[in-house]
Amino acid sequence: MGLRPSYRDGTVKEQEGQGRETAWEETTCTEVIYCRGHRNVTARHPTTLEITTEDRLTPRGDCIIAIGAGRGLPGLSAHFHSLLARDDAELVTLLSCGGLEVFIRSSGSGAMTLDHPSDLVWRKSSYVCGRTVGIRSDTAACNLPREMIDRLKEGKDLALVMTVTVPTA
Repeated sequence: MGLRPSYRDGTVKEQEGQGRETAWEETTCTEVIYCRGHRNVTARHPTTLEITTEDRLTPRGDCIIAIGAGRGLPGLSAHFHSLLARDDAELVTLLSCGGLEVFIRSSGSGAMTLDHPSDLVWRKSSYVCGRTVGIRSDTAACNLPREMIDRLKEGKDLALVMTVTVPTA
């Protein structure tokens, strides 16, 4: 049973066998956050990746890739929150820094509260807390290209584009 986009309006069809199809529209919401790197970015954490609104970073923060985020989780739209806090939500995050781009695929969860004032964390695991923005992520800090980390260590700007998508009946 495979999914295939079929219309410009976002309608998706799922084959149900016997020639029957069920159609629904996908609902999406995109949020953009701007932040910057820091000389202490190491990006060595094997299971998480984080950005923060804080303006400082110690060498112990090995999952933090950027600081000075323009807003934290409470600053994201209510629509984004309502979509991401669903078990069927898919999150695609684009990190763009100094001409380099990385896409991260993650899932949402009905257990997400998205209420931490400063931290946004992507996790390879299914663990959820107030800081979690993505679970079952395909990328952690240590998986980012070292060229991007070098640019972040120089304090370069990072644009973070998060798009959440959920199917609706």
